[in-house]
Amino acid sequence: MEEKVLTAEEQEKELAEQARIRREKLQKLADENKDPFVKVKYGVTARSAYIRENFASLENKEVSIAGRLMSRRIMGKASFCHLQDDNGLIQIYVRRDDVGEEDYASFKKDYDLGDIVGVKGYVFKTQTGEVSVHCTGIEMLSKCLLPLPEKQHGLKDTDIRYRQRELDLIVNPEVKSVFFKRSRILSELRAFLDGKGFLEVDTPVLNTIEIGASARPFKTRHNALDIDMYLRIETELYLKRLIVGGFERVYEVGRIFRNEGMDAFHNPEFTTIEMYAAYLDYFDMMDIVEEMYAHVAKKVCGTTDITYQGTELHLGGKWARLTMKEAVKKYAGADYDKWATDADARACAKKLGVTVEEGDAATKGHVLIALFDAFVEEKLVQPTFIYDYPVENSPLAKRKADDPAFTQRFEYFICSHEFGNAFSELNDPIDQRQRFVKQVEAKRAQEKNCNAQVDEEFVTALEYGLPPTGGLGFGLDRLVMLLTDSATIRDVLLFPTMKPKK
Repeated sequence: MEEKVLTAEEQEKELAEQARIRREKLQKLADENKDPFVKVKYGVTARSAYIRENFASLENKEVSIAGRLMSRRIMGKASFCHLQDDNGLIQIYVRRDDVGEEDYASFKKDYDLGDIVGVKGYVFKTQTGEVSVHCTGIEMLSKCLLPLPEKQHGLKDTDIRYRQRELDLIVNPEVKSVFFKRSRILSELRAFLDGKGFLEVDTPVLNTIEIGASARPFKTRHNALDIDMYLRIETELYLKRLIVGGFERVYEVGRIFRNEGMDAFHNPEFTTIEMYAAYLDYFDMMDIVEEMYAHVAKKVCGTTDITYQGTELHLGGKWARLTMKEAVKKYAGADYDKWATDADARACAKKLGVTVEEGDAATKGHVLIALFDAFVEEKLVQPTFIYDYPVENSPLAKRKADDPAFTQRFEYFICSHEFGNAFSELNDPIDQRQRFVKQVEAKRAQEKNCNAQVDEEFVTALEYGLPPTGGLGFGLDRLVMLLTDSATIRDVLLFPTMKPKK
């Protein structure tokens, strides 16, 4: 017999009816002086995973557990059910003769799937070999007033999953495992950096100026000071001021906000890790990246060879290294060193079908970047460092002494996506201010009513002397995506940004 498919209106009516019945049950419990919301604590002595892993020593011993009622099979005077805690599911055997006639009747009539319950009982194995708890006492700790999604259909709608992550976590246990792993990844990153002598710090989220960087900030208002403020788009400038102040190695796990578009790799609110080390350069930071990724992958995944969206990746050992000029020559067939003028570069771009700024605005550096974006990035599947970036798009990186058109900067790419960015940091305050001015002018020319300013406080800090410094920033969320094989950033953010429903 085919299952009847309900219309959306019929489904809504059915859910409303189930919710009404559950509220009636709650009222009945309250009338009987058994309102579950009155309870304030419950003495848990064991969790599901601990019971399974230590069955030999716990057999026939009493335990007290609590969790959400996820399934129930009532068989007259006895019932089997499954309780879910943060370790997983465990089977409970509930019998009238053990819990009493009144409590068993209430269990059958007043309890629903989704309710939070506390169970006391002793550990045993069923005839099928399943580790279970033989219930000697059961009580409701919280009433679930809305029905859970049907088990056979699950919760597949991504819009509901992202908007109601709590429901997603309840009914899709594999989702919870992603966030357990996220926490483990962050813990291992901290352990690695702490072991390297880095100090974790916190810097301001609210800034008093809009800087000239290309990222668009969120704007807010501080009423007491009567000034506009901007949520940070990076943690970089404050961290480098700390290096000036004498901390030689610092890092921050920072929440970042950018008022920009959204896709599988971008969310307006995300987390970065930025680190700075005095007396190191960008090649040292490459070594740190290789060691760090291998460490975290080994600790979290058990191996440095992983699979991401069907592609086998090798995170261990030495990664490929190419200058941007070498990469463009290899994959686009364009030789930067043969461009005598900016016009030659623009002609090359036109020949290759790549659009750059019209007139004389596009320099050789701009064209190189455009060709890299058009031809190279998609080819970088295995972990690869691309280094020596044009000065045009690297306002905070130190110039190469032997080729000042380029900077000591690298980005690293995995599966055709950029995962991190690093410099030998620019520590010349005169050069830095000149670059900031150009950056601000460009941003004001592109954006109407733009309030971008030069960060004079940062430039002043540089005037006191920033030692030679290596810096690195990377997206934590993208690393979590990689190590959990998640296709979109929304799958690794507990509450991704969503447009409100009307």
